[in-house]
Amino acid sequence: MAYLIGVDLGTSGTKTVLFDEKGTVIASHTIEYPMYQPENGYAEQNPEDWREAAFDTIRAVMQKSGVSRDDVKAIGLSGQMHGLVMLDQNCQVIRRSIIWCDQRTAKECAEMTEKIGAERIIKITANPAMTGFTASKILWVRNHEPRNYEKCRHILLPKDYVRFCLTGEFATEVSDASGMQLLDIPKRQWSDEVLEKLEIDASLLAKVYESPEVTGTLTREAAERTGLNQNTIVVGGAGDNAAAAVGTGVVRDGKAFTTIGTSGVVFAHTSGITIDPKGRVHTFCCAVPGCWHVMGVTQGAGLSLKWFRDNFCNAEKETASQMGVDPYYLMDKAALESPIGANRLLYLPYLMGERTPHLDPDARGVFFGLSAMHTKRDLLRAVMEGVTYSLRDCMEVLKEMGVSVNDMMACGGGGSSPVWRQMLADLYTCPVKTVDSKEGPALGAAILAAVGAGLYSGVPEACDAIIHTANTQEPIAGHIPEYEKYYQLYRNIYPAVKEQFKALAAL
Repeated sequence: MAYLIGVDLGTSGTKTVLFDEKGTVIASHTIEYPMYQPENGYAEQNPEDWREAAFDTIRAVMQKSGVSRDDVKAIGLSGQMHGLVMLDQNCQVIRRSIIWCDQRTAKECAEMTEKIGAERIIKITANPAMTGFTASKILWVRNHEPRNYEKCRHILLPKDYVRFCLTGEFATEVSDASGMQLLDIPKRQWSDEVLEKLEIDASLLAKVYESPEVTGTLTREAAERTGLNQNTIVVGGAGDNAAAAVGTGVVRDGKAFTTIGTSGVVFAHTSGITIDPKGRVHTFCCAVPGCWHVMGVTQGAGLSLKWFRDNFCNAEKETASQMGVDPYYLMDKAALESPIGANRLLYLPYLMGERTPHLDPDARGVFFGLSAMHTKRDLLRAVMEGVTYSLRDCMEVLKEMGVSVNDMMACGGGGSSPVWRQMLADLYTCPVKTVDSKEGPALGAAILAAVGAGLYSGVPEACDAIIHTANTQEPIAGHIPEYEKYYQLYRNIYPAVKEQFKALAAL
């Protein structure tokens, strides 16, 4: 039996899973690490935390499983996108990584738009200049920390820094590189035009591979740290959402998934490139060679529920601990005690600004309609509904672009909630499915590793063999018109307070 390792470098922690070649989980281990917010709108992490977590979780799954190192054929990497890792001439980390949800780079985005042109940047990179993306972070460091920029010799994404630590190779792959805003998305290669206009030296960037391609093998040190053989291959892997697509079988036209993790994502596969001229959704190269995906992203999906849990649900956490269940299980039960519409209470989940469809780093969270009659369970349901409305916003943009979806999967932590899945089914007006594996990006990374190791002929064929549907949530006819009237009101709130968000940010 051949075995594969999927490493998923997330925002809250790194999860490494050892699978057999059929996708069965053999062992899993997670290590958490902190996020730093030195100022409002800032978000940073230490790349060294990612490195140590990757080494230690790989070693842990090998020790737990008892699998021989000789039987582990390949490693696939998945990870949070857009983070900026800068290395000096000695390949040492220069500063903490500015990660995906950081919103400090509005002025740099304006600088990018001025230098490249608003229409041109969308045509090349398939997206407008974005505060969350990597290019604007590079410019921010150059503008605000010139000494750090002068020291920089290598620029990597989070998972690709871990790859460097494992293999000694400077490599990335098309799905993650798409989120740097330096890649020519239609051509699947670095854009000379963008690099020239932004005055970024191409030598700083890693070599670009397709996701299942082999990018290197383990160094002697990495083999010793992880308990693997030095000849273990590491494939390109994918950004977290592209890997999740593989891990849920979304690798053909008509297939899509919704993720409710820290952020929220609606992701649709497409064999042809489709770009929104308004830049409300992202078009990236996907993990299937020669294909793309269209992706709407909301910044504060699962983050909203976690924020609510951590600040208002201590009683639920204590009770859950005594019962031996997850606090979110009790929170699901509480949300069901409030009706659709949460007794006329709406929530805007913009805790970290918003991408789709507003592209507004100044947007912030709002409870709308709060009154003395409302209880904690109403607020809880309003949070879950508000996140679902934001994901419906993403679906509306895909429909407008002519992207057809007839097969929707749910994944991420929130996707495991039947309450949340029912909300999605009712608001999408289509069945929402789950797969029998809960590993998402880690499984997707391992499937890409299996293809790279030659165990399967291609990504779709590997998914056909490994991915199986578990549960299906059908829309409830009576719920659809109830949700629709609240959704239409939800859509009207942001335009009414947009200017006030800007005023608040300027105080």
